[in-house]
Amino acid sequence: MLHGNYPRVVVAGLAGDSGKTLVSCGLLKCFRDRGIEVSAFKKGPDYIDPAWLGLASGRPARNLDTYLMGFAETRNSFLKYAGPDEISVIEGNRGLFDGVDRSGTHSTAELAKLLQAPVIIVLNISKVTRTAAAMVLGCMRLDPELKVEGVILNHAANSRHAHVAKDAIESATGVPVIGAIPKLTGGSVLPSRHLGLVMPGEFQRSLQFLEVAKNIIGDNVDTAAIVELAGKAPSLDFVTTPVDDRLSQEQAGERGKLRIAYFKDESFSFYYPENLEMLEAAGAELIPISPSRGKLSDDVDALYIGGGFPEMNLTSLVMNREMISRVKELAENGLPIYAECGGLMYLAESIEWKDQEYRMSGVLPISVRMNEKPQGHGYCEAAVDGKNPFFGPGTTIKGHEFHYSQIIDYDQDVHTALSVSRGVGCFGRRDGVTYKNVFASYLHLHATSCPEWASGMVSCARKFRDSKEAKRLLAVPEVEFGMK
Repeated sequence: MLHGNYPRVVVAGLAGDSGKTLVSCGLLKCFRDRGIEVSAFKKGPDYIDPAWLGLASGRPARNLDTYLMGFAETRNSFLKYAGPDEISVIEGNRGLFDGVDRSGTHSTAELAKLLQAPVIIVLNISKVTRTAAAMVLGCMRLDPELKVEGVILNHAANSRHAHVAKDAIESATGVPVIGAIPKLTGGSVLPSRHLGLVMPGEFQRSLQFLEVAKNIIGDNVDTAAIVELAGKAPSLDFVTTPVDDRLSQEQAGERGKLRIAYFKDESFSFYYPENLEMLEAAGAELIPISPSRGKLSDDVDALYIGGGFPEMNLTSLVMNREMISRVKELAENGLPIYAECGGLMYLAESIEWKDQEYRMSGVLPISVRMNEKPQGHGYCEAAVDGKNPFFGPGTTIKGHEFHYSQIIDYDQDVHTALSVSRGVGCFGRRDGVTYKNVFASYLHLHATSCPEWASGMVSCARKFRDSKEAKRLLAVPEVEFGMK
């Protein structure tokens, strides 16, 4: 039974690709179809898994990241988006104890303890039986404060294999095995590529997969036991944090709607919901535009280009020469543009991929090449030390990067605004390539961790709109004002 204490479970694994997303999506769909309200969360920085979790839960999935957001803000973010009378499924990332250092700081285990959430371990038992018990026992011994409350076996060869592993785990640890998922064929597994899973919008059978996942979990997992575990989680309260005026009084007082366009289609889909919501809260009207099929009008006050998979759609992107030329023209006219990773690639002069060169917008004097291996992967941190349109000097920015592309050629006079202390960046421990009111970097930013970003975007957009209005008034003939 649910008792209004933010029922919740953490679905964890001992490594990546353990089956956490399959289990999490299947649970969410099972609960929803039974009339149970759900909310979904993903531990750590990620765009792809949350997209699947959001599709399964029927609402945006939220990221919980103690490195980016801090512990108190992470806890409060969970309470803000979770429901006191619904089940929250929190999918972990990587291995249960894997964090930024040997102590596992910012790991899934640390998040579970922060939220006082019971942990269900999804355990790959391929070619093992009693050794699986050692794995679970090791997790319990490594951190006795962690509440490991259940195990779901994955990749069971047959019923006997699952039964032996189950008996071994339960007798050695006392932790109940609440499910055993058999080895699945290719049709039951999500397709993946270089950055991980394929996004739901690009997978024609995404809804069919959710049905398959629901049936797999419903047939092989004791979902009633999970409901009971979630309902036993202790109550949580908001943690007091320093007052954070996300918008200055000056901004709050002049909330005339600004029009901020953002690229949104199969090429550009990496946007944290909080980033878009904070722009709206700051007074922006968001205009989604497809760079492959859409047009960019004169009445936009800023452009936001997130990350994604532009390399998978280069032909359609370059065929829309009107859009490419328009972005270049507006950038030259001072349009504020904020671009991350894939957005940086779009603003480059060219992208080289699979021995082919694609001419891009040329807003920035850089050329990019796609590689077979990651060029930057993990958390990053940078300090603002150069002139730019959005951040004040000295601002510390925490984010993450995951890119296979690299800048292979750039103008020696190119300007950058960020000194990178953690991560790779663009080149030479630098990031944040700037030109006029353009800022582009490999750093993905979560707005909760850097409220200066939204206020900086809106402030720059407002200045641009005001300058356009002033120019328009100066161009109006005097007779319109009754002068002779």
